[in-house]
Amino acid sequence: MYRKMVAYIMELNPDHEVYKFSTGQECIQHLHLKPSIISLDYSLPDMTGGEVLKKIKGFNKDINVIILSGQQDISTAVHLLKEGAYDYITKDSETKERLLNTLNHIKTHQNLKVEVETLREELSSQYEFSKSIIGNSPPMKQIFTLLEKAVKTNITISITGETGTGKEVVAKSIHFNSDRKKGSFVAVNMSAIPKDLLESELFGYEKGAFTGAITRKIGQFELSHNGTLFLDEIAEMDINMQAKLLRVLQERELMRIGGVKPIKFNSRIIVATHKDLMEEVNNGNFREDLFYRLLGLSIGLPPLRDRGNDILLLARHFLHAFAKENKLGISDFTRKAKDKLLQYSYPGNVRELKATVELAMVMASGNMVDADDIRFKSPKGGFNFLTDDLSLKDYNNKIIHHFLEKYNNDVLLVAQKLDIGKSTIYRLLKEEKVKELS
Repeated sequence: MYRKMVAYIMELNPDHEVYKFSTGQECIQHLHLKPSIISLDYSLPDMTGGEVLKKIKGFNKDINVIILSGQQDISTAVHLLKEGAYDYITKDSETKERLLNTLNHIKTHQNLKVEVETLREELSSQYEFSKSIIGNSPPMKQIFTLLEKAVKTNITISITGETGTGKEVVAKSIHFNSDRKKGSFVAVNMSAIPKDLLESELFGYEKGAFTGAITRKIGQFELSHNGTLFLDEIAEMDINMQAKLLRVLQERELMRIGGVKPIKFNSRIIVATHKDLMEEVNNGNFREDLFYRLLGLSIGLPPLRDRGNDILLLARHFLHAFAKENKLGISDFTRKAKDKLLQYSYPGNVRELKATVELAMVMASGNMVDADDIRFKSPKGGFNFLTDDLSLKDYNNKIIHHFLEKYNNDVLLVAQKLDIGKSTIYRLLKEEKVKELS
């Protein structure tokens, strides 16, 4: 009787193809049909519902199993739910309504699961190396080689590069091209979190751990379990917090603030910084043992000024994306605009190029971006190459001053970078000093 009623209820949904079996063994023998839902009577002629449930979950843990039983034993219901049953429904006057509600819940859950999987696939496609990281210059070809190696293992990745070079984009690309792409990508910016809040942000805390802890908080390490944890601007981490991070990475377990039980985690760690970490170690700002723990596979992103025609590839990419998003009829740059883009040094790197292109498109009056539409705004008087009418000597002096400012007046380093003698720099500084005094 119940078997016919359950079959009838399930057949109310035209998407359901329903099969009926009389014994547990028959059900198990037909699991190859790959059912998404199984309604199972607890009292079967050959097996208990618990035994059949175990066989079903051993075959495929994602099958939703609904147990129907004449027993109202709470301990039995709790046990079966712990073993993986989706629901436990007692046979009474409300069975039909409860079964319908459970089927609707399963359908909603399955639709959400499909939606999440679809979004993950779209996100993975979005972060394919060829789509998310644009460039074919020699420095970028070396980066692509390293990225291919990075996705094949779970080795820790350290990404270095100037601000705006795309460190987080690279981190996401590694995650979404690896076997961890079904897990979460969790990004934490060390410089954006006050140092007294960082421990609770990373490791979480228990309810009542301190004043204001009214609920339990799950930390970013736990949220990234089976996925990737991206620690951006790692060099900004407080030295005391570095010791706690080192222990967590070594033991692969953490303790929430106020907790008493260690929690295991399985996350891929990717760190990034715009600073030279070894220099930070030498200056006493970063622990040497943590440095070697995080080193892993090192990926150094080149500044945009060293990437040649990648500037135009990226500029066109940003142009087409912005035009599509804002329904603009702008299709390309004029030759003069391209020349202007190539002549600039981009202290803000890819991020600055994107902002520059978008502003130029707003300023453009036709279907092409012209040179006059492109406006560079370098902070702190940054060096804009060839944007002023200067003599060769003045340009040389401007270049030297730019690099002196960039490298904190380290004359020896600037001389090496520009491949000139130290005496040339000292002579320039002396001449300027004389002019000031005269």
